[in-house]
Amino acid sequence: MAETGQYQNPILRGFNPDPTICKDPRTNDFFIATSTFEYFPGVSIYHSKDLISWKLIGHALTRRSQLDMRTVEPGGGIWAPTLRYVNGKFYMTTAKWDRYRPTQNERVWPRGFYVETTNIWDETSWSDPVYFDLPGFDQDLFWDDDGRVYLSTTYRLVDRDPTSTKKDFAIHICEIDLATGASLTSPTVIRVAPSGLAEGSHIIKRGNYYYLFTAEGGTEEGHTEWVSRSSIGPLGPWELGARNPLWRNTASDEVQNTGHADLVEDASGNWWGVFLGVRPWKQETNGEVVWETSQYGRESFLVPVSWEDDWPVFNYGNKITLLGKAPDTYHVRDAETWSDDFSTTKLELGWYHKHTPLKQEYSLSARKGFLRLHGGPYNLTVPECPTMLLRRQTRANIIWTTELEFYPDRKTYEAGTVVWWNSYTFASIGIRVDISGQRYIAIKQALDGQGGFEEVQHELPKGEFPVQLHIKACPLRYYLGFSLPTHSEPDRHSKPIEADINWLSSVSTRTMTILPPIGNAFAGMMFGVYAFGELERCLVPADFRYVRWDGI
Repeated sequence: MAETGQYQNPILRGFNPDPTICKDPRTNDFFIATSTFEYFPGVSIYHSKDLISWKLIGHALTRRSQLDMRTVEPGGGIWAPTLRYVNGKFYMTTAKWDRYRPTQNERVWPRGFYVETTNIWDETSWSDPVYFDLPGFDQDLFWDDDGRVYLSTTYRLVDRDPTSTKKDFAIHICEIDLATGASLTSPTVIRVAPSGLAEGSHIIKRGNYYYLFTAEGGTEEGHTEWVSRSSIGPLGPWELGARNPLWRNTASDEVQNTGHADLVEDASGNWWGVFLGVRPWKQETNGEVVWETSQYGRESFLVPVSWEDDWPVFNYGNKITLLGKAPDTYHVRDAETWSDDFSTTKLELGWYHKHTPLKQEYSLSARKGFLRLHGGPYNLTVPECPTMLLRRQTRANIIWTTELEFYPDRKTYEAGTVVWWNSYTFASIGIRVDISGQRYIAIKQALDGQGGFEEVQHELPKGEFPVQLHIKACPLRYYLGFSLPTHSEPDRHSKPIEADINWLSSVSTRTMTILPPIGNAFAGMMFGVYAFGELERCLVPADFRYVRWDGI
């Protein structure tokens, strides 16, 4: 075996939870799919040749016929996919929550579905959904050697003790007809967790054993990964492993809330596990350590998996750390800059809408070299799909910048840039106009995570000229400001000079990551651009020359 190298965790930075992994045995290419929740397109798909360097290649759900989200709550939408390659086809299995209100104990269990394709490289090739009869979330499909296909999923026990104080979410399984998604057998409960929370099931077969992997304890501080095995089949009986949980990271570790694992075998016979985790900010004051919430949300991690007595051992039996160690690995450094100059005919991968757009309200051709937005009738607080394009935040200590040409003629119009958590919590800086026709900078930033906002205004000089809008993202605070271009044709590839920026306002990361009053915060922070009219179409175009971020 080659000398053990080092690599950087997480392997997918920025919000990329619930990773599921498979290999194309024809080419030895690896693919990971991750949850996208209320964002569209749905289910991000990444590719790698070596498990260390990953590239976004598309999404499984790119049409309204596959994914139509109107007013789903934060944390609703698409949860926990499973990605598998079987007999020349890729299958992606998931579920969409239309109503998810855990604080109110109100959930409508979704009917999951799968889509399939023979060409994972073409995101338009995925089929329309085939829906299941068995409801729940965190769906997994398993193909047995005899050709039978089994669906496992999570929902609340039907015969639970009515006095129970636990959620009683358990793993259920049934055989299905793959062509129709119809159940062929009644559901069998195959895992009830001591915590009352068993989810994220994945079934694999290795040698003479079937293995059931489950995420248990909830996706917060108590999150862990467990394994059971059976020598009989997917229906069990299941033997619980003696080394459960498979590892345990605590609230005092640099990586926390780890679990929801999936496994893959490489071409050399080595096994690897992927799973989610968070990396909070460590703050030390007078010898006391406090961990501040990570704005990145839940990210995807990788560790080697070995086998002892036909039981899996993750990461050599050690806790999960940001520095990974495994044979034939290497370190991938964070990028220092990124930009999109909107010079292509198709929007670059990695941009997302909040919810599914009813119509396309952006153009890359109306004005060559610009992203043009014609704002729709919803502002950013409305639980529908506003005219807004978002990208994941993947690192801190950066300045996000866009240059905007926008000359509104109605006080109900606005366009700008935003750092986004959800419709209850965001910080935006845009351009508006007052009743006299004078343009001004309009800032709207979260106060309490419950939909309360503070507003700041700053008058712009008279005249028509582009404005550069900036968001500085530090680990514990976001700053909003603007500057005026110093040249008539600014270099889109130039890093902004911070001394030229007029910083107007700031908001703490702690405020920006408060849980919403409805739904949950299962995604992560995003940057974006937007335009809107208040309950009317914005008839004035908002032209964005570029967006970029740069390390500071």
